[in-house]
Amino acid sequence: MKETELLIKSSIDGSMQPSLFFEAEEKDRPLLVGLHTWSFDRHNPVKLMLPYAEKYGFNLLCPDFRGSNLDKNPHCTEACGSILARADIKDAIDEVIRLYDIDKSSIYLLGLSGGGHMALMMAGYCPEYFKAIGAVVPISNLAAWQDENASYRHHVEACCGTKEEMLARSPISYIDKIATANLKIFHGKWDKVVPVSQSLGFYQEMMDRHPEAKVYLDIFDGGHEIDMETAFHWFKTQSGGAMNDKVTG
Repeated sequence: MKETELLIKSSIDGSMQPSLFFEAEEKDRPLLVGLHTWSFDRHNPVKLMLPYAEKYGFNLLCPDFRGSNLDKNPHCTEACGSILARADIKDAIDEVIRLYDIDKSSIYLLGLSGGGHMALMMAGYCPEYFKAIGAVVPISNLAAWQDENASYRHHVEACCGTKEEMLARSPISYIDKIATANLKIFHGKWDKVVPVSQSLGFYQEMMDRHPEAKVYLDIFDGGHEIDMETAFHWFKTQSGGAMNDKVTG
């Protein structure tokens, strides 16, 4: 697949923001938007997601959305779920749709860990853009997580500053909008980086408020990890490409 580095003008602050794009060999193919993890940038998802984009004939877009969520990032206050970061992802999708022959009805979003946090944030920002969203081992509440994992506390504080801003950048604050998305959350029961309680609490609140929502939770036997075949199976079931067999009683 051909790799192109794009510079895309932010619709909010006018800055030029980078994204990586890998074009599928065939025209009018789906778009996978792959989100980087907490500590890295747009190059991070490529090794994991590009082989599957090639296998299934997807275009792949990897936005930078202001880089890592680490205190060493000089722009960290603009990262970590900020409105600038969210707009960057939406802007990047708009640009590749404008530039390339993409099936606009088949846009999928996938992120894990910090990227899972951002996938949930995008589900609350522009859910209508995505046919299906996969959020893997995500952080749903930054204010709670910085107390649960001391190794990341200073990074959360550097990005957000206050507890109020942590909540403003947390998916738990956007339950009502996320309820309109087509979303599946995957979380390892034994996750020691982001406790499974992050997803359990989020899902319980979602079901209490919106039991009809197309939001699903898969607690798997594992830790802070992803099974890409499982993630793509979710996307394929939403596209009509694969369905589970019914079980008789």
